Amino acid sequence: MTVHPHTFLSLNCFLMGASSCLGLIFVRSFSHIAALMPAFLCIDYVYLKCFLRDEQYKVGVRATFLGIVFSIGVILTDLGSSTLKPMGIYTCFLSMFHYTEFLAIAVTNPRSLSVRSFVLDNGVEYKVAAISCWIEFFVELYLFPGLKSIWYLSVLGFFMCLSGEILRKVAMWTASTNFNHEVQSVHADDHVLVTHGVYQFMRHPSYVGWFIWSIGSQVLLINPICLIGYTIVSWSFFNERIFYEEITLLNFFGAEYHRYQQKTSTGLPFIKGYIIEEDNMK
Repeated sequence: MTVHPHTFLSLNCFLMGASSCLGLIFVRSFSHIAALMPAFLCIDYVYLKCFLRDEQYKVGVRATFLGIVFSIGVILTDLGSSTLKPMGIYTCFLSMFHYTEFLAIAVTNPRSLSVRSFVLDNGVEYKVAAISCWIEFFVELYLFPGLKSIWYLSVLGFFMCLSGEILRKVAMWTASTNFNHEVQSVHADDHVLVTHGVYQFMRHPSYVGWFIWSIGSQVLLINPICLIGYTIVSWSFFNERIFYEEITLLNFFGAEYHRYQQKTSTGLPFIKGYIIEEDNMK
């Protein structure tokens, strides 16, 4: 299996960003960490500007940023109060989700790898959703601190995020070169229909994993408002995405995909995908 050269570059930069800030955890003081962190960030910036160019720089900046975010999550989890720890864990999950999206594509489908593989640019709606959940968490932490103390909900959310992340990455690994972050409108010669592994149980395991992760993140944070919002918005997004994607898959694979549809569900509740009558396949 060919590995894209940006694989190791991104890994080095992610670890550089994480390690440069994680060393501050021994300071054991948020105020001192806040004072010292800019110096470490400057060191990372100088390295990126001096040694990386063009596409390498774009990859390096994003990987380093995600490493720094991960380290901030670890610091919050370790030094924060019991009510602040869920935000630290969530921050770690968020960082790892985006970095491993890039890493998974780099390993399984290097030809399609680009800076977009970090999935950081998901449109305005994605950014609004992320900011909304941060605002809700801290507003409720201030107004209703007891709400964020329901530890067993955070534990449930933790395992939802973990299981969703694992399912999505297993799906990406299983599909290998047949997986792409963007719906394909042209059938590539080497694009085959994957029906083994997790795909024998559901047609869209990567979306199922992302859906579970998305909802689990709000359970982890104990954000009741965003939990409802994330569920509705995520369901609507995947309902529309799967409908369109299955049209292209039926165009690519015809009766083979239709038979596959009859054997499996999409994996997401109340989402059927694009279904056509048997007579239309003849």
